[in-house]
Amino acid sequence: MSNDFTGRPVRVLVIGAGARGEIYSRYALAHPELMQVVAVAEPRDTYRQQFVAQHGISPENVFTDWQQAVAAGKLADAVMICTQDTLHLAPALAFAKQGYHMLLEKPLSPDASECRTIVEEVERQGIIFSVGHVLRYTRYTQKLKQLLRDKVIGDIVSLQHLEPVGYWHQAHSFVRGNWRNDQQAAFMLLQKSCHDIDWIRYVMDTPCEQVSSFGGLRHFRQENQPQGAADNCLDCGVEAECPYSAKRIYLGENHKATPGFLRVLTPEVDQEHLVAALRNGPYGRCVYRCDNNVVDHQVVNMQFSGGRTAAFTMTAFTKMEDRKTRIFGSQGCLEGDGRYIRITSFLDDRETLYDVDEAEDLHTMSGHGGGDYYLMQHFIAAVRANDPSQVLSGPQETLQSHLMVFAAERARRENAVITLGEE
Repeated sequence: MSNDFTGRPVRVLVIGAGARGEIYSRYALAHPELMQVVAVAEPRDTYRQQFVAQHGISPENVFTDWQQAVAAGKLADAVMICTQDTLHLAPALAFAKQGYHMLLEKPLSPDASECRTIVEEVERQGIIFSVGHVLRYTRYTQKLKQLLRDKVIGDIVSLQHLEPVGYWHQAHSFVRGNWRNDQQAAFMLLQKSCHDIDWIRYVMDTPCEQVSSFGGLRHFRQENQPQGAADNCLDCGVEAECPYSAKRIYLGENHKATPGFLRVLTPEVDQEHLVAALRNGPYGRCVYRCDNNVVDHQVVNMQFSGGRTAAFTMTAFTKMEDRKTRIFGSQGCLEGDGRYIRITSFLDDRETLYDVDEAEDLHTMSGHGGGDYYLMQHFIAAVRANDPSQVLSGPQETLQSHLMVFAAERARRENAVITLGEE
């Protein structure tokens, strides 16, 4: 397939038409002159059919699994792999060998050796390779990086970063949902917070040398189930007093879940189908009677080269809100929340506030502070120009931040300080 994109869009094959695959593919709907989704592999009938209709995909390019797409030969210029965490390795290697440029949803893999194998293969094949670390791409992050490069707070000495997962998001994804158990998916720090560890490394802009970590599963345990609670929220006589009630999160006019979260329960988002999903699927279960084992709170301490330090906190027990960061420098300090950046100068105690509001139309891709949109913008631009420098989350950058996460989880489990390179 020709790499000359004069007068034509980048043709893309999508592996996994669930939440992330569907969202990233919206870039083709917003910019059909730049990107076209021409093929899909998705095992679930309704999700596949909706996706095919959304993008007008020809029947001969519609598959129920990725192996069928590989067997069909090279169908597109690029592939987006948006399968579950444990199903990244085989398709990533197969499509890399076919010469597809690749966007792989994070994490690379729940296994460190598989992460290395993927990176080795994509580098061997010389393809454009991007990982879905969307936080790097936001206008907020780029403004913050520019201010740090301009030394507005002098040299970075230390950093604090909070990932407020959100109480109902924890219940949805990490107690009831796909990422509840580290025997079935990535452990919590890798699945949810590899974004944050990667972002911290990007901001600190220097190698991490040592990590320690503490945390565990404190609340979402069987012994904390209220007296009189049922195993399913639809049958529970005390669910009205429970903040994690599935009825409170998914049903009624004041439900908490956004449309994207509801679509995880059922592709047909109406009251009838939602109730059936709660009755027959995992999302109606009592949060104290699930098979979850991932942590609901964790802290990570990091020592970077040059003596810089960073402290990261991930917790379920917050409202759903943007991440919070404080960076302490030799001549000032910075506070940020995903939109506003406040600089305090030690020279005169003057405060300067930057509002990094998202002004442009992101075509229903405003998730992660616009990171979803800009990730795709950079990836498609990199493919069109054959320029890997336009990817901010390439193979080596991603591997290094993943290895930090693996080291941190080992530190938590072993109650140890881990030196990077020993993970």
